[in-house]
Amino acid sequence: MASSPLLHRIDRAIQSSPHAVRRKVFLESVHGKVILRGKVDSYYQKQMIQESLRGIEGIEAISNQLEVETCDK
Repeated sequence: MASSPLLHRIDRAIQSSPHAVRRKVFLESVHGKVILRGKVDSYYQKQMIQESLRGIEGIEAISNQLEVETCDK
């Protein structure tokens, strides 16, 4: 659950993104810098989650530390 208005806006943007699997994406915000962590299925998904945050008031920088899980067979 988001504990600040900024985290609430970010969480809402991620939840509304068709590319985000929210249970795998974790975030934190420190002085306007947002850090994305977790695992996603593709580089496209990683980028689209980041792009869903662009333009949110209060975000000064985004550190996209999401990891892409690969299915090696």
